[in-house]
Amino acid sequence: MADEPIIVKRVKKKAAAHHGGSWKVAFADFATAMMAFFLVLWLTTNATPEQKLAVEGYFKDPVGYTEGGSQNPVDLGGSAAVVEASDADQADSTISVDEQRIETLADQLEQRQMEELFQDLKEQIESSDTLSEFKDQLLIDITDEGLRIQIVDRSQRPMFDSGSAQLKNYSQDILYELAKPLGSVSNKLSITGHTDATPFSGRPGYTNWELSADRANTARRALVTGGVRPEQIGRVVGLSDSVLFDKENPVAPVNRRISIIVLNKKAAGEIEGRAGQSGEPLIDLTEPSEAEQEAAREQLESGDWAEREDPIRPDELNW
Repeated sequence: MADEPIIVKRVKKKAAAHHGGSWKVAFADFATAMMAFFLVLWLTTNATPEQKLAVEGYFKDPVGYTEGGSQNPVDLGGSAAVVEASDADQADSTISVDEQRIETLADQLEQRQMEELFQDLKEQIESSDTLSEFKDQLLIDITDEGLRIQIVDRSQRPMFDSGSAQLKNYSQDILYELAKPLGSVSNKLSITGHTDATPFSGRPGYTNWELSADRANTARRALVTGGVRPEQIGRVVGLSDSVLFDKENPVAPVNRRISIIVLNKKAAGEIEGRAGQSGEPLIDLTEPSEAEQEAAREQLESGDWAEREDPIRPDELNW
């Protein structure tokens, strides 16, 4: 009998499978948790009873920070923002505010704003067709009261009709153009009318004082129409020829002018103080109603005007 073949079966063992790196992430999480745990143990061991109470209060109500709690329950000595309760009053007392210094800085800031407005106005005068034509009649400077714009008369080019408070068409256009930048600021405005030294003889009882005041009020109306807010007006006055521009030549056309001042806070405060009521214009030059005019005339005719607390004098009636 023939020998049967011997079959040898060899089993090939597979290599061990790769376990991946997930265990490393798990171990890192475990190590972090253990570090946090031991850190908490260290904190609770070294914390004072008051600090423990603060921590307890924080975890009970993190938003409201209940009794004993604070935004920084435990002071580790590394935060400059944490002030111990015993030193809180002392810390407040050491913070002193120099009011004079603050006032000085505020004045400097306001002065800078005035200078910026000065430059803006100069640029607008150069770029505006309306204003550039009359730039020789527009004088801008900065005074103790604020930024001053003077619109002066030139020979053959007056702002108003002779002896009248009626604006020339071009003068009205000038005021409309100036109203745009002036209406964009929050400062109060002062409007002053000036005349030359030539006496006014057009109407009995009507002098350069009334004429200058009427012209200032006409300029006010034009500015408000052009965009200045009515509450910006802080003062409207007429000074006649008491403040001449050209003192050497009292009758020179340049003395006839309208002065507009963008008042600084100090000047505006002084005006309000003199007026007696904060925020009220110093002089109200609005024209009285017909009823008020008639009542005043009746008082004059009856001769009892002098008995009133605030009498209307005959020379005040310049309607």
